[in-house]
Amino acid sequence: MDTHRSDVLILGGGVIGLACALYLLKAGASVRVLEQGMPGCGSSHGNCGTITPSHAPPLAMPGMIGVALRSMLKADAPLYLNPRLDGPRLRWLLGFARRCNWRDFHHAASARLAILQRSRQLLAELVRDEKLECEFAESGVLYAYRTAAKQVADERHHATVLDRLGIEVQRLRGGDVEAIEPALKPGIVGGLFHPGDARLRPDRYAAELARRVIELGGVIETGARIDDFTTGEGRIRRVMTSRGAFTGDSVLLALGAWSPLLSKKLDMCLPMQPGKGYSLTYSRPVLAPRHALVLREASVCVTTWNSGYRLGSTMEFSGYAEGINRTRIDALRRGAAEGLREPEGPALLEEWWGWRPMSVDELPIIGRSARWSNLLLATGHGMLGVSMSTGTAELAASMLGGPVSPVDASPYAPARFGL
Repeated sequence: MDTHRSDVLILGGGVIGLACALYLLKAGASVRVLEQGMPGCGSSHGNCGTITPSHAPPLAMPGMIGVALRSMLKADAPLYLNPRLDGPRLRWLLGFARRCNWRDFHHAASARLAILQRSRQLLAELVRDEKLECEFAESGVLYAYRTAAKQVADERHHATVLDRLGIEVQRLRGGDVEAIEPALKPGIVGGLFHPGDARLRPDRYAAELARRVIELGGVIETGARIDDFTTGEGRIRRVMTSRGAFTGDSVLLALGAWSPLLSKKLDMCLPMQPGKGYSLTYSRPVLAPRHALVLREASVCVTTWNSGYRLGSTMEFSGYAEGINRTRIDALRRGAAEGLREPEGPALLEEWWGWRPMSVDELPIIGRSARWSNLLLATGHGMLGVSMSTGTAELAASMLGGPVSPVDASPYAPARFGL
């Protein structure tokens, strides 16, 4: 018996790969996950853990290219484009620019909403049924404003779009915001509250998914760096790793921001770029926010759990440059200090950076490859990997013989990029 063979071999042990593994196991498949580090050690680890159907509208819209170009002059801007020359990144930016129009914007928003809403429903059910201890709370996300101009702009470009999509958003006055969120400093002029959003602790979510995968008979190979592939007759025959060769009747690529690098070994060019995010994790302050917050002028996300407190966000396009950009970490601290009475917890537990897998059209890439008959892709989720994890897993499992998903998979198909 080939002990390194599985029905489905999953490349990547972040929340997408682990959620797919869990859903496939529940559908009756044997599963093995290959992870170069430990489960959830990539962008699954340090993000803010908000579950956000309210993020259905994409970044690409008329005027966004001007914002991106101006950000090259300001290293602490919430959206920062590093000015160095980079061929793959330039091609991605040109593709992104072509989609900064209202037709593509509305198409992407509708497609993102479908998988976000399904994932939101499934996640609540999964946490309940599988008893996942990940500090899941269905308490909404609150945007707080200190300037009327920013609030008016968001009501026009964000809240109005949500209204059209059927996503509830509540407009609040400054006094109402301060009443429900006493952690904010005085001077709030208004807020937008998204009651359908939720939050969890993402590192614990990943750990709990891994626990259930193992309990249901799945195998997680840690420290298994993927080095190469052997192929033949239009199929992936073996996946070569630092821990040996593995085979699977089907191979599911869920490598997040590493997907474009590894896919080159399969003669595939994924239109993705890494979008670097940062976070600071503290022990919980005494006056911690009651809700997940976005301090809109600074674009700082604030998430509180019983076990801790996190400041995060920002988007930096600097290719695969590793390490912390101190200017951007300082911007998180400064933005929190401008908006919160107690912006930092008693003890700093972690400074973190991670790469988000940004597809050029801001839709995930989910579906069978036209290049390799036994390859399925589940990548390109951008900032919404946790939010889209369960919907993606349901879709992937349905494509490999599991129960049919009610979500139309065609907007996410790799075929749109000739993959």
